[in-house]
Amino acid sequence: MVKEFSLRINGKSYKVRAFEDEPLLWVIRERLRLTGTKFGCGMGVCGACTVLVDRKTTRSCLLPVKDAVGKEITTVEGIPSNHPLKKAWIEHQVPQCGYCQTGQLMEAYALLLENPKPTRQQIVERLSSHLCRCGTYNRIIRAVEAVSRGGKA
Repeated sequence: MVKEFSLRINGKSYKVRAFEDEPLLWVIRERLRLTGTKFGCGMGVCGACTVLVDRKTTRSCLLPVKDAVGKEITTVEGIPSNHPLKKAWIEHQVPQCGYCQTGQLMEAYALLLENPKPTRQQIVERLSSHLCRCGTYNRIIRAVEAVSRGGKA
């Protein structure tokens, strides 16, 4: 049954009609047209659909919209365009096809919010659950290291 839900995404309030078990991913992408969050595998394995829910990384393909009500959701569109992490992504030429990058960015953003100066090992461990078909893992790690050396996330 379709119901109306109130969601808070990137600091804005939205009212959306959706099935209560509809994955948050599809509500974000198809109903609200915030298309930075990507569909990858639909099973929570690849990480392309990662968003923050109350500042914790969450695979939006697995979270029913009903469970997101009352929580603060951040998508890649919620990271300021001048954020050091986005600048580092460009400087280190991270994206190839770019498809996994929003999930990678969200995971790195959450890590830096929790720990502004992570070690290389902490970065590797944190991002290890994300798949990148193009294999830009070393560039991703270097970009996060650059932000951790250069300032606040």
